[in-house]
Amino acid sequence: MKLEEKVVLISGAGSGIGKSSALLFAQNGATVIVNDINEPNGEQTVEEIVGNGGKAIFKKANVSNADEVKNMIDDIIERFGKIDVLFNNAGIAGVGELHEIEDELFDAVMNINVKGVFVLSKYVIPYMIEKKSGVIINMSSCLAEMGVERRALYAASKGAVLSMTKSMQVDYAKHNIRVNALLPGTIYTPFVERYLKESYEDIEEGLKSITNRQLTDKLGAPEDIAKAALFLASDDSSFVMGSPLYVDGGVVFGKKS
Repeated sequence: MKLEEKVVLISGAGSGIGKSSALLFAQNGATVIVNDINEPNGEQTVEEIVGNGGKAIFKKANVSNADEVKNMIDDIIERFGKIDVLFNNAGIAGVGELHEIEDELFDAVMNINVKGVFVLSKYVIPYMIEKKSGVIINMSSCLAEMGVERRALYAASKGAVLSMTKSMQVDYAKHNIRVNALLPGTIYTPFVERYLKESYEDIEEGLKSITNRQLTDKLGAPEDIAKAALFLASDDSSFVMGSPLYVDGGVVFGKKS
């Protein structure tokens, strides 16, 4: 029970990595606030947690909307009195070569992937400072560290998250707040399914292309990232600060012969 009596807020917890993390965190004793823009998905996550004997509630809010986020945080604090762990997981894809990308897509990706981290952290951190304790996990990507075709926009957003993480840690270490980033490789989620459909005429060809750049022949599962997130959320990682944690199947630092 690594998170017993902890209150954890996870954005984008209606599916994929966020949902797997919510389930695992609840199994480890946390009270999980499931945030998502998709209400049916978010409520389904809560139902599964409660059905397994865990504790969770759903909060709908667009992470890039300051008013919605502030209202959500105020409600959580009023009900639980604290937020021990913030997992900034919500994100969207942006596929295409730079000259193909419409302004609207650029704004949407940056709003959710970067501004969303800023807004949620902005309204949670004061309560962590007050408690002199807290953990923030920011979802970056291995693409923050490498170039992949047709992913310039997404990579830029995740590079911004990684840079933000490092400076946030410097600012908030004095308040006993740890801030780290997760850098997944390709994880088979609905998010990646959409990417494959958008990027490849043949999904099997897309899967082959992706696994060819890994050291392992299989894609990661949401549970792989959830386990890494649990490590960062718990006291097991008490000496890990401002760090990128790669969970990428050997994409960044490996090379097949």
